[in-house]
Amino acid sequence: MPAAHVIQSSFLMERSVTVTSALAAMRHGLHDTDGRALLRRVLGVSDAQLIAHPGRILTPMEQQHFEYFAARRAMGEPLAYLLGEREFFSRTFKVTPEVLIPRPETEMLVELALEHIPLHQSCRVLDLGTGSGCVAITIALERPLASVLATDISAAALMIAHDNAHVYGCTNIEFVCGDWLMPFGRDSFDIIVSNPPYIATDDQHLDSLRFEPALALVASGDDGLDAIREIIAAAPRYLAEGGWLALEHGHDQANICRMLLKTAEFKDIFSRRDLAGIERVGGGRLREGAVTS
Repeated sequence: MPAAHVIQSSFLMERSVTVTSALAAMRHGLHDTDGRALLRRVLGVSDAQLIAHPGRILTPMEQQHFEYFAARRAMGEPLAYLLGEREFFSRTFKVTPEVLIPRPETEMLVELALEHIPLHQSCRVLDLGTGSGCVAITIALERPLASVLATDISAAALMIAHDNAHVYGCTNIEFVCGDWLMPFGRDSFDIIVSNPPYIATDDQHLDSLRFEPALALVASGDDGLDAIREIIAAAPRYLAEGGWLALEHGHDQANICRMLLKTAEFKDIFSRRDLAGIERVGGGRLREGAVTS
């Protein structure tokens, strides 16, 4: 019997559903952490309030909403989309199915960028494929003297990014709709960062990502490297001399990224491993005198 049906049936057997019984029904098909998060959203309470009032009876409307979210979660829809938010770099960002869900490994991209962005002087930063804006906004907030430009080909994604920037009162950031580096003419940046689509079209993990926008995942050719190749090849024309490029890549793409960076006349080429020991973020510094025409 599908998990969603088990959850629905458990509720229908009860006339008065309490916090405790709602969470118990959720445990038949899903992790308790998910149930608590969804119930907090439905009731509009904190976790402490949920614990303090286990006997609170859900109204018929609250029960219906909880059943609805529980069924969607049981069918595999990401918790972040059901809650409408995800934490990133200790901040909460609005997310919808129009944008990729921020992930812990992408925080490494921000950390690397911050290592090369001075705290007390101006700097021009470009974020390619910004999605929810979590990378660009975090950099802008952590480096208030930096001027951050963020781009995405999806106008819907940029609306989410705009909303997130507004929530945090982020004023040193601009958003531009466009395809990678095409909108920028001869603009020059001190650092370019990107979390581009890098998943191959036949990747075995795609089914688990089916609720996320394909444009942010697999719009990069059969091997998942089209966007990475394009960004690395074009970046020298938009970087100031000695400028840095940092991008997230797939678990098996570090070697080819290093080769592409070397061919594009980058030096100080690096790869950074995530907590699982997987090379996940790479980049380099534009070589002085590199040909950028």
